[in-house]
Amino acid sequence: MTEVRGESAVISCATRTVDDTRRLAAAVAGLLVPGDVVALVGDLGAGKTAFVQGACRALGVTEPVTSPTFTLANRLVGDVVVNHLDVYRLDDPDDAADLALDELFDDAVTFVEWADRIEPLLPADRLTVALRFDDDPAAPDDARCLDLAVRGARWAARRAALERCLGPWRVGVSGAGVGSSPAGETPAC
Repeated sequence: MTEVRGESAVISCATRTVDDTRRLAAAVAGLLVPGDVVALVGDLGAGKTAFVQGACRALGVTEPVTSPTFTLANRLVGDVVVNHLDVYRLDDPDDAADLALDELFDDAVTFVEWADRIEPLLPADRLTVALRFDDDPAAPDDARCLDLAVRGARWAARRAALERCLGPWRVGVSGAGVGSSPAGETPAC
């Protein structure tokens, strides 16, 4: 399990393809409301942008969703307003001062890629998604392990709903349909 500082209630999941990661994100998106922050962490190529793409589609965004690495932030409109931040290029949380994060967090669903770089500036209530490559040599190249950690009262109230929507992808839990992706492969995470 990926260690996520200051988080509790970690739900471990696995996906086998990029589309599977997008489907998992779409399931999570069904719980998102304006004011929610989803902090994404993981190595380069781990699937952070794919996660945002899947969630944005489920939130009604029809325009292409690409990582705003150079612009730092994209504001997208679907069924709700979505902010997509990529803070990879920031070396210090103070570098994010010009982004007016508090204002961004208030009125939209906000996804923050490389969130660990500005962790002190993130709201206490958030969902953290840590993505990593599946290290099983037999796993497909696009297989990913995801640890979703709820933090704060806002997310604690939705934990049971989050666990239900993630059921098809959960690992380490007994029960029908749990521990395998919708495509039927058995995750190794």
